[in-house]
Amino acid sequence: MSEFGELVDAHYQALYRFGYSLTRSPDRAADLVQETFCIWAEKNSQLRDRSKAKTWLFTTLHREFLGQRRKMARFSDDPVDEGMIASAVGNEDDAERQMDGSRAVELLREMDEMYRAPLALFYLQQHSYKEIAEILDVPIGTVMSRLSRGKEMLRKKMVKEPSSGPKNLVDENPELFQKNHG
Repeated sequence: MSEFGELVDAHYQALYRFGYSLTRSPDRAADLVQETFCIWAEKNSQLRDRSKAKTWLFTTLHREFLGQRRKMARFSDDPVDEGMIASAVGNEDDAERQMDGSRAVELLREMDEMYRAPLALFYLQQHSYKEIAEILDVPIGTVMSRLSRGKEMLRKKMVKEPSSGPKNLVDENPELFQKNHG
């Protein structure tokens, strides 16, 4: 297998998950990953230290996302329909919402990109603070504060909007739910 094929095999899924956490769209995430690997094919000779390929790929994907977002904002004639976005994000199986981890990921998708990106890189992709700082092109202190604030925002949303039990159980017997869940 070629070096490029090995690189794709090793990092495609993680890049896709990161792209999806940024775009909230399977198609746009796949496009971002494809664009990232196209850029790698063109510019990989510029990378001196091959051990940093993973960080380079994540950085490139994030920069492509930011560039596309700026371009869309600049050329979009249509106002963003927040109701349509909310319904698209909220249309997930109730069974999946019963798990706290799935609920946290769901709430993460609703967060502002400034907090969503570092949280996704840290918790979903297991990057270090230093790698996140390189990928997002921000100081490490900024990464730490965004992670801290993002975790607190996520924690508050989890408490405010608990969904670790079936909705009908919570609706039918809220006293039981409060007694067992705080």
